[in-house]
Amino acid sequence: MTISFELQDEIQSLQDTEAYEIPHEHDPETEHPERLLEAAVEAVAESSDAIQDPEVFDVYRSLLKHSKHVPGTIMSKLLDSISSGLQIELDATMREVEQGDQQGYMEHKLPLEMYAFLLHWFVIAAEKVKASDDDEGAAPAPKARRGRGGKAGGRVNTRTTTNKKNESWTWDVQIPPTLALISKVLRLQTQRIWTTTAEREAFITCLTRPAYHITESEQYMKNEKIRMGVYKVICLAVKHHGHSLAVQITIMQSLQFYEHLSEPMAECLSVLAKEFDHAQLGDEILREIGAKVFNSQDPKGPRAFARFLVKFAELAPRSILKQLSLLLGQLDSESYPMRVAIVEVIGYLAAELASQAQLDDGSDRTQINKQINGLFDLLLERAMDVSSYVRTKVLSVLSKLCDLGFKFPKQRLAVTQVAVAALEDKAATVRKGAVALLVKLLLTHPYGKTHGGYLELEIWEGEYQTIKAELAKAEGTVGNAVRDNNEDDEDEDGDEEEEDNEDVDEEGGEDEQDESERPKKKKKRSKVKIEDEMDVDENEDEGEDKGDQGDDTEEDEPSMSVDGDGSQATPRKKSKKKRSKLGPRKSQINVAAVADEQTALAELDTNLILRLRLQKRYYAEALNFMRQIEGAMDIMGQLLGSTSKPEVLEAMEFFRVAYEYRFESAKIGIKKMIHLIWTKDNSTSTSEDGKEIKGVRSRLLECYRNLYFDPIPDPEMSAKDQVNRISKNMIELTYEATLAELTSLEEMMRILMDEGHVHQDIITRLWAVYKSERGLPKEQRQGAINLLGMLALAKRSVLTDHVDVMLKVGLGRLGRADLTLARYTCVALQRLNGSAKKIKGSLLDKTLRIKMDDPIFRKLQAAVEQPCRSKEWFGLAEQAINTIYALGEHPDALCNNLIKKFTIRAFSRDPKPNGESLPPVEKDPDAMEEDNPGDVAKGSDDTTAPPEATQEEQGKDVGDAFELSQLLFIVGHVAIKHIAHLELIEREWKRQKDEKQTAEKQAASANGNTTAKDAEELDQVAGNAEDEIGDRIAGVRETELLYGPESLLALYGPMIVHICGSPHKFKNRTLRAAATLSFSKFLCVSSQFCDQHHRLLFKILETSKDANIRSNIVIALGDVAVSFSSIIDENSNELYKGLSDKDLVVKKNTLMVLTHLILNGMIKVKGQLGEMAKCVEDPEPRIADLAKLFFKELSTKENAIYNNLPDVISHLSTGDHAVEEEIFQKVLKYIFTYIEKEKQAENIVEKLCQRFRLSEEPRQWRDIAYCLSLLPFKSDRSIKKLIEGLQFYRDKLHEPEVFERFSEILAKARANKSKDKQQDSDLDEFEKILEEHRLQGEEDDALEKRVGKKKAAAKKRATRRSARSKTQAPVEENDSE
Repeated sequence: MTISFELQDEIQSLQDTEAYEIPHEHDPETEHPERLLEAAVEAVAESSDAIQDPEVFDVYRSLLKHSKHVPGTIMSKLLDSISSGLQIELDATMREVEQGDQQGYMEHKLPLEMYAFLLHWFVIAAEKVKASDDDEGAAPAPKARRGRGGKAGGRVNTRTTTNKKNESWTWDVQIPPTLALISKVLRLQTQRIWTTTAEREAFITCLTRPAYHITESEQYMKNEKIRMGVYKVICLAVKHHGHSLAVQITIMQSLQFYEHLSEPMAECLSVLAKEFDHAQLGDEILREIGAKVFNSQDPKGPRAFARFLVKFAELAPRSILKQLSLLLGQLDSESYPMRVAIVEVIGYLAAELASQAQLDDGSDRTQINKQINGLFDLLLERAMDVSSYVRTKVLSVLSKLCDLGFKFPKQRLAVTQVAVAALEDKAATVRKGAVALLVKLLLTHPYGKTHGGYLELEIWEGEYQTIKAELAKAEGTVGNAVRDNNEDDEDEDGDEEEEDNEDVDEEGGEDEQDESERPKKKKKRSKVKIEDEMDVDENEDEGEDKGDQGDDTEEDEPSMSVDGDGSQATPRKKSKKKRSKLGPRKSQINVAAVADEQTALAELDTNLILRLRLQKRYYAEALNFMRQIEGAMDIMGQLLGSTSKPEVLEAMEFFRVAYEYRFESAKIGIKKMIHLIWTKDNSTSTSEDGKEIKGVRSRLLECYRNLYFDPIPDPEMSAKDQVNRISKNMIELTYEATLAELTSLEEMMRILMDEGHVHQDIITRLWAVYKSERGLPKEQRQGAINLLGMLALAKRSVLTDHVDVMLKVGLGRLGRADLTLARYTCVALQRLNGSAKKIKGSLLDKTLRIKMDDPIFRKLQAAVEQPCRSKEWFGLAEQAINTIYALGEHPDALCNNLIKKFTIRAFSRDPKPNGESLPPVEKDPDAMEEDNPGDVAKGSDDTTAPPEATQEEQGKDVGDAFELSQLLFIVGHVAIKHIAHLELIEREWKRQKDEKQTAEKQAASANGNTTAKDAEELDQVAGNAEDEIGDRIAGVRETELLYGPESLLALYGPMIVHICGSPHKFKNRTLRAAATLSFSKFLCVSSQFCDQHHRLLFKILETSKDANIRSNIVIALGDVAVSFSSIIDENSNELYKGLSDKDLVVKKNTLMVLTHLILNGMIKVKGQLGEMAKCVEDPEPRIADLAKLFFKELSTKENAIYNNLPDVISHLSTGDHAVEEEIFQKVLKYIFTYIEKEKQAENIVEKLCQRFRLSEEPRQWRDIAYCLSLLPFKSDRSIKKLIEGLQFYRDKLHEPEVFERFSEILAKARANKSKDKQQDSDLDEFEKILEEHRLQGEEDDALEKRVGKKKAAAKKRATRRSARSKTQAPVEENDSE
């Protein structure tokens, strides 16, 4: 019986399996499927032609149609049977094709089609079974059009069959052999068997569709064996069976509908091009993509095509390069993912061309360089793309290109320029990419073999000037030597050679690097020489240039060594140089005799000139690169303060690398970096590309350890040398450091000590430096003790064993000579009491207290009391008193003695001249040369202060103003320290009281006699006792310290007030500064004293011409406000005046103090916030940044900015405080960014509209309208409020700018509205009303002007008439007479 089978029709019918008709259909639920299959399998096993038997074929089709109800073991047997039958048919067919038996192989046509059809159906059915049985969803369900198979009635066997399938179904394992079988079939010469195109296409489609179906599963495509099997099937179909168009359509659809197929399809085309030598399909797909238009609103499509292009460019850049002209049109695509992809594609192409350029030294090199130039131009152009994603990708691609062996010397400067410009981009990701690119450019710079690879601008400039001078000298020599011989010819040749070298200049940097690798050892010696001497010998360079006379010029050109090629060659080169200079004189005597020699010298000098020109260009490019990097340092320093963590990390890496390459400006950045030690975020995270991102503080510590604290991997350095180097680095960090830098360094040292990164040998070395008997520079000793004090914060034992050394050195002879050393020693001594932070509310005090007869206090007293006229004394005295109060059990006793002695010194008459009162230690014979005690009193303006006696008449009762200043300084500082000491006494009393009551409670509870009521009463008594202690201490502070009959400080209060209040009597600047400082500290002691005298402090702030005094007062007022906020709050207007001070420091301190007081609620903001707002647009960036920071923090307080906004607008718009209109707009634009709540915006609209009614000046109208235009108008209520307020501003609409602002508001409202016709009509109506009132206002304004003109004319006429009448009146009187 012959079966009727048309493959094309059967495939078409298979679209809906439920409707698929089988003549002899079997139901696996009613018939046993195993028995059905067994007979069919046996028949096929006997003869593969048995598949043509309708009964056998229908069994296979029935099982596939009802595959849901077929056990997994049966499905496996079914696949084995189909595969073996197809394999047998294939082998037989291929044999007969090889034999040329046409009749024989044509008989296999139908069986092959039937087996291919069954295999095609099996893949669909198997995929469907997999999808229905796999609860994990490893593979997606097939397309709906494939059908779900027939649904038979009974469910009796469903569960058991499903369980069996789950046990034995292993389709994943069967896919690779199935695809391999299909690949074998595709190696058949189908054109011999299927003579018509339609039949052949149907057969090939039947074989390839299973592969396409498998690709739809993302899980399968992750399996490499399956993936490669699919590629092989597709490639064979394209290569041998003309299946290109179908594959092209399928790939385009796959890219559109299956995101996971982007990269696999690119790999498939790459395999097709490389292994099957068929690149046409890839070209066609690229052309189609290039012509495709992508919509910016489509989120998925462009991304899939973009990933495809990037992967294809990575695998087959040559294929992309051929179609690049078509793909470049996508650079103007609306969809930014496509632009990003094209940028990345260009990067891969540039990398491919660069690798080819390295291998190709022939004539194609020039063409390749032109292509590279064109690609770089495209990349740099995209650096200005509107999308930050594209700009970021450009910088990322350029960074990757820098990693290649090819250095791109010609493009590097342009790339560097783009990277520096991108540092100011508004997107943080772009700025991060720009910093990363600059780091990469530094690490891969092509100037690495000259000067040891370091980029010290000064050295390079010196060498450049040397080469420039040599070149000018050589060019002059050539011109004189051979001018009569062949001047013109050689000049032309030289120019031509230079032009040729310009063509190959692109590889110049690379060649120079390669060439310079040869004399590597000599270069090291050259580097040492340059570092030590910073001087270059011209003769060495010239000798090197002439060393290889007959060598090829291009081999010599790139070598940039400063040292010569050898000592033996040098004399010979110099003698030749001399002969060339004598050439012209010899030629005048006997031209014929020296013609040959002149020709040889001319050629040699031409080579020399060419070499020097290349050297000059090389150095010029290097200098240009270095200057661009130096120019980026300032912006890079600003990026250290960025809120973006990755950006900060990249900036830190840049400064680390730049510092290692010895950029001078990098030191400033390294110093700025140290302030990042206070960053709170120290968590480690993971970036998008899987890299670990460290915390900012961790990265900072790592950078500093790498630069300063870790040993160098140098086998020649001993352990002692390593310790000396690290100690030296640590000490140098303290040189010229500001207070802020020292504070941050202190925190860093504490952390490093805590984490065990500071070795004990380093601490020992620091002590050795500190107590060294040699004449070390003062800064070294100061840095050593400073660092030891910092380390002691983490570990007190650093200092405890060396107290005697500190007393001997810092408070001994060297300390008297160097007051700064003594001051740092005092700071270190303070660390002896530990650094345990006080817990709020805790009564524990872990500080160490020392008895007052300890040598420490004797030394401290002696250090303070030593006669001295240096201003450094004040810093020493401050820290000495701090140390006394930090360590002493009874510091007040010692301070009493100090005050009394300084009082006697200040008020006793000294008949000796001032010069004799210098410290006697100056005559110490043991004083060292550099630690000279006399240095502190040599009469400089900074260190001496003239006595008051020079300013007064000699006959009056006068004293030394400097000694009085010392007295007042000590009195003031003791007063402020004693307040803190009283707080410690209060806490100690409370602790003792608490211990006593705790013991009583325990004793009572042990006796068992205490009831709950008794315990409660006991607690109340304890609370009352604590209150009594607090009241007692407060009473001492309030009434006894400055007013008590036995108080020493009480004697000095009136004196300080008198000195501060009599500037005409006490004119010495040092005295006035000390008195004002002490007066400020006294104000913090007692509210009574503060209430009586605070106005004097405000008066000094207003009238003093000394910026330092004003600055100190501003800071002091902040402290006074903390102590007595109500007093300062009443006079806060005076404090705001400091914001208008001409001195920058006063202004900055005022802003910082106000920020602190306002944000902490110590003073109330009334109407003065406008003064703070002015600072937002201050010319000084630091002031503007502080002001912006203030408003940012203020915005976190609920409604703080909203409540004060009307006052700010009034303050800046009208009155004496008004600012220019442009500044007003900039300030308000910034402040309005913090109005985010819609309810607040609605209320502001209402308030601003009402302001129009009270304003009369056009300037105010414009300001109010501008403020209205800054609001978002997102809600209907805001628009409604605006319309309701029309009556207040309708008569102001004739002002052009006011009307323009309302037009902007309408545009903004329309942009925020949804598609609601009613809302649109309301806005249209409102627009018409505004237009009508504008016209009406213009008419009214014009009418008013006309009326005004007429009134003026009438008044003028009346004036003339009255004047005429007055002149006529006397005439009439005369006539009557």
